Amino acid sequence: MELLDEFDISIIKELEKDGRMAFSSIATNLKISNTMVHQRINRMIEQGVISGIKPIIQEKKIGYDWASFTGLTLNKDSDSERIIEALKEIPEITECYYVTGSFTLYIKIIATNHEHMRRILYEKIDGIPGIDKTDSIVELGCAFKRNISL
Repeated sequence: MELLDEFDISIIKELEKDGRMAFSSIATNLKISNTMVHQRINRMIEQGVISGIKPIIQEKKIGYDWASFTGLTLNKDSDSERIIEALKEIPEITECYYVTGSFTLYIKIIATNHEHMRRILYEKIDGIPGIDKTDSIVELGCAFKRNISL
């Protein structure tokens, strides 16, 4: 995959300001053609540079006041793909990462309150065969979240 050029970077920066921005507005702002914007965005999506243009939901605004970062220790690391598929079935798990160290996987869970979090951990996650142990850290708030700077 080739590196991003100055036009790709400029288009991404425009989309970061407003992901709903019309291609024609981006073209006008950058003084390039609509066709060029359209082709480049499609190419970046096809290459996986952009993984979609979607809303960023503020969980707390819709009643999900609790979040945790939870490390998962597996009985056998070779079971990770099967366990990941089971985790994908739990809608409150919004992120899952392979990690090094004491855990095999690290997940982010969002919940409406502490009882909801307990049910997710004890009734959903602990019931997945192959998970040996969970260790959670409660999130107190997001200081910042951003894309990599281009």
